[in-house]
Amino acid sequence: MNKAELIEAVAGKVGDRRTAMTAVEAVLSTVQRTLVAGERVALSGFGVFEKVERAARTARNPATGAPVQLAATSVPRFRAGQGFKDVVSGARTLPDDDGSAAATAPAPRVRRAAPAAAAESAPAPTRAPAAKAPARKAPAKAPAAKAPAGKASKAAKKDSKKDGKAKGGKKSK
Repeated sequence: MNKAELIEAVAGKVGDRRTAMTAVEAVLSTVQRTLVAGERVALSGFGVFEKVERAARTARNPATGAPVQLAATSVPRFRAGQGFKDVVSGARTLPDDDGSAAATAPAPRVRRAAPAAAAESAPAPTRAPAAKAPARKAPAKAPAAKAPAGKASKAAKKDSKKDGKAKGGKKSK
């Protein structure tokens, strides 16, 4: 989903596209301005936006391998809140679009049997660990095959013509 699609989705909730665009722009602008000021934005159940300082460091240019000095910088970071994680993982569902709270109940948790109950049941049969085969060396790669000959260049054609005349390629009448 991009920004335009987000505005359309919010417009479906609030009823007006202009109001939705104003609301989305206001939220994004407020988050950005707060982070620039060095403060964090914590949205309960959603997550935390923070400004993080990165120290100066030495990196490498991937093309040349030459070391490159990178200056210290600030970057935004988002940490998802537990409520957001639960919704994404499926442990909890979002409310329906009509706002009903019936779907907001958390999913039932699965309880594990107590350790004492497990000891009373019949012991599980034990199996011997699987035998591992010894590691083998990979076969050597075959040398690369030559590419098929293409059209000869003009210089190569001239050389072959000279060679042909020297060997008596053309006969005179």
